[in-house]
Amino acid sequence: MEPAAGFGKAIRARRLAAGMTQENLALEAGLERVFISWMENGHKQATFQTMLKLARALNCSAAELVSEAEAFLTAAESKS
Repeated sequence: MEPAAGFGKAIRARRLAAGMTQENLALEAGLERVFISWMENGHKQATFQTMLKLARALNCSAAELVSEAEAFLTAAESKS
């Protein structure tokens, strides 16, 4: 799994746990809904500024998002 895919899984997990749609998250973070979709599917990588926007919108820290992404990556590596 690529790092962008792991980060995307972390965003999706946080978003769903918060009961948010991609549109809700995009509005809260000041981003486009399609960009949220691309990130969640691992097609786009977030800049540090975007990570901070996402973290604020998801009521967590950027460090928590990165840590959750690392957990997804570690889990994927252990399965292969």
